[in-house]
Amino acid sequence: MTYIADEKRYEKMQYRRSGKSGLKLPEVSLGLWHNFGTNDDFENMREMCKAAFDAGITHFDLANNYGPVPGSAEENFGRIINGDLKPYRDELVISTKAGYEMWPGPYGDGGSRKYLLSSLDQSLKRMKLEYVDIFYHHRMDKETPLEESMEALNTAVKSGKALYAGISNYDAKTTKKAMKILKKLNCPFVINQVRYSIFDRWIEEDGLKTFAEENGCGLIAFSPLAQGLLTDKYLRGIPEDSRIRRDGRFLKESALTEERLEMIRELNELAKNREQTLAQMSLSWILKDRALTSVLIGASKPEQIVENVKIVGKTDFTQEELKRIDCICKGKKLHNRREKE
Repeated sequence: MTYIADEKRYEKMQYRRSGKSGLKLPEVSLGLWHNFGTNDDFENMREMCKAAFDAGITHFDLANNYGPVPGSAEENFGRIINGDLKPYRDELVISTKAGYEMWPGPYGDGGSRKYLLSSLDQSLKRMKLEYVDIFYHHRMDKETPLEESMEALNTAVKSGKALYAGISNYDAKTTKKAMKILKKLNCPFVINQVRYSIFDRWIEEDGLKTFAEENGCGLIAFSPLAQGLLTDKYLRGIPEDSRIRRDGRFLKESALTEERLEMIRELNELAKNREQTLAQMSLSWILKDRALTSVLIGASKPEQIVENVKIVGKTDFTQEELKRIDCICKGKKLHNRREKE
């Protein structure tokens, strides 16, 4: 049966401008880091992408090495974008990245011009696309001059293989330098993709969040649920279908200390008081102010996407709620009485 997108999809989502650019991204974007690999169910991938687009999610985020095996997420998404989603290509923002190890030898990793541009060509072939909307340098590379990496992004844009340039995992100091170079090159830079969650606030400590907001740099958060810790999944033990059991590369059982579990329990109670799940509250927290353009979610089934999109329009927090979250994360008890002004 031919897929026809929900006519009311844009009524279900809100969109934010990425920095000072003209590009708007949905508040919730779909990341294909997990569950789009070689051994995953392709029909489930199709249903997740359709559920996302029906919910107003227009941004699909990939990287050259997403899988496993590396490249398989792009290949699988290529089948979807050239199938169900083909009539809607101009309504989509598709991004990919290069920076981590992709193939053996000295040219399959890092930030060299050779690696970045070769990788982009390979990504386009895998997805059977003429261009991506955003092409990112995936990580800082101290072995390569920043000018070389940024000039490679500029070439990607000027050649028509990408519409915008992006960076990922860049700290505040290097982001500032990268933006200066790209501005001099007249290259449209729109966003820095960073790890950010209630449990991981390095962009605040580093000053990146403040810098981005003051200087027109979009920010999109990945790992907003701390690899699944900020859900109710682990409150009653470790399920057999959990990420810890299925793929222990990024989340290990040792992360579930009793102290961390107690934090999760307390955050879960606060979420209930907000009439949200813990996952929904954690995503809402990311978007509580305008410094963040979008939050990237992952999913293993369409129903998770539908549940997570329910945060749209529910990203406001009271000062008491924010203070309570901070106290829980610091292991402190917050008295029920109001503090004196």
